[in-house]
Amino acid sequence: MNRNKAALGMFVILLLSYVVNAMDRQLFSVLAPDVRKALGLTLPQVGLAATVFTLGMGLAGIPTGYLLSRMSRRSVVILGLVIFSAATYLTAYASGMPELLVYRFISGLGEAMQLTALLAIGTTYFLDHRAVAASSLNFTFGIGAVIGPNLGAAILGATRWQTPFIVFGLLGVVALVLIFLFVKPWFTEVRADDQPAAQAAEEGVAETIWARTPMTLALATVFAGLAIYGYLGLYPTYLREALGFTPKEAGLAVSFYGFGALLSLFGGWLGDRYDYRRLLVLSLVVSAISGGILFAGLGKSLAMHILFSFVFGGAISGMVYANLSAGIIKSVMRAKASYASGLFVASLYIPAAFAGYLLGTLKESFGWSTAGVVQVAGCACIAALLSLAAAAGQRRKMAYA
Repeated sequence: MNRNKAALGMFVILLLSYVVNAMDRQLFSVLAPDVRKALGLTLPQVGLAATVFTLGMGLAGIPTGYLLSRMSRRSVVILGLVIFSAATYLTAYASGMPELLVYRFISGLGEAMQLTALLAIGTTYFLDHRAVAASSLNFTFGIGAVIGPNLGAAILGATRWQTPFIVFGLLGVVALVLIFLFVKPWFTEVRADDQPAAQAAEEGVAETIWARTPMTLALATVFAGLAIYGYLGLYPTYLREALGFTPKEAGLAVSFYGFGALLSLFGGWLGDRYDYRRLLVLSLVVSAISGGILFAGLGKSLAMHILFSFVFGGAISGMVYANLSAGIIKSVMRAKASYASGLFVASLYIPAAFAGYLLGTLKESFGWSTAGVVQVAGCACIAALLSLAAAAGQRRKMAYA
């Protein structure tokens, strides 16, 4: 029992380091109009800069899954933390589009290394509660998504646009010290074969990440990512430039997406207790409806934008993200958890790198409302259909097992 309490305490420290990751990710979208003005960027360019870090995350996902078989998970977490914190700090000193893209891309590499390792640690040690372990990461992401935009906007209001990047980059040092002092290898390096539950038969799961069910769920993750990062990348810009919101108002509205993400633990619990695929379909439908409404029909009502940002965040981050990440891991043998977590990260973040650019381009051709509905609502609907296909395929597999 004492060992389990110690493990939970160490996981909490790792989750706190992921709050820093989330804060770094959410900061740029609030500062995007200021960065755009200072560096003379177009809307599609600043949209690309807002989401290009996800390309780094995606490209690092599967290689990190293989790296975890050669390096300790604790070392990968630490290395990722150092990389993304340094890149966030250096973003303050970008003098043009090329440097900005490089720093944003590198920050994504580090963030993916940390996320992939944390998913592997949590879902391997807490084997009977894999969805809750995976969703706890998104829960802490929600905390960072609440703190990041509001703190960033407050710092911006008192100083200049570079200062929030410097402050957030230095926060990584604090997390680094805590991990060095308190997180032990006996917790982070446990293997699935060492767990008593691993002796149970694994029926209806794939032996490789390239099988039909994990790949269908990975494709659903692609479209969910385009919806999520279309919103995260340019929704604050839409509020400020189209509706005239102040930076603090835009930061407040988008922070309620983070409050919605705090439902992740509940979403993970539901996914462990019931069929996570049915939960995915229902949550994606709600995501499509609320995401479309955010870009069409709310006008300048800050209260309504706060409400629907919370609904959208609760559905697509609290429920969908939690159960797609855990679902891909559940769909393969436990020994393949590291590879499955890498597949999830790659599927979510490679396409998401272009979500901001895509939404910016759609906006220039069709206007904000149509662009938001097409990308955010449309992609969520496609993801729902793919989740439905994954559920049907899994039932057929179980029937012939």
